[in-house]
Amino acid sequence: MSEQTTDTALPSADILEIKRMIPHRYPFLFIDKVRDIKVNESAVGIKNVTVNEPHFEGHFPARPVMPGVTIVEAMAQTAAVLVVKSLDLIDSDMLVYFMTLEKTKFRQIVSPGDQLELHVKVVRGRGKVWKFWGEGMVDGKVVAEAEFSAMIAPPDGA
Repeated sequence: MSEQTTDTALPSADILEIKRMIPHRYPFLFIDKVRDIKVNESAVGIKNVTVNEPHFEGHFPARPVMPGVTIVEAMAQTAAVLVVKSLDLIDSDMLVYFMTLEKTKFRQIVSPGDQLELHVKVVRGRGKVWKFWGEGMVDGKVVAEAEFSAMIAPPDGA
């Protein structure tokens, strides 16, 4: 019988590593951590939703609700980290641009105090264009879902 060793620890990225992978910064950086990264397959982004985020001043002051487009952007940022990890492009200054957004549904309100998990899976990853399925979850319940695609390009667009 041969012994086989496997590394069960999945890679993750903290906020400092995320900032080396994607160009987003406050107030437009919507993920705090990415965990369970399986290159070319999937990842889970974490967004700790806090009341001091600028969109809550107007959306809506009496009942703060995280905008759906912000949830989808957080999914896309998680997917961008997955692409950078998958292609080993950290510190490369490559950009990941949104291309399409389809089959989007918002099922439940996300409010300050929630921890939003952004589960993204690669549907297709070829060359410069990738397609993903994403689900936002709070307390194990799906709050949003979307299918989206993105393109990888250098900052000069070449």
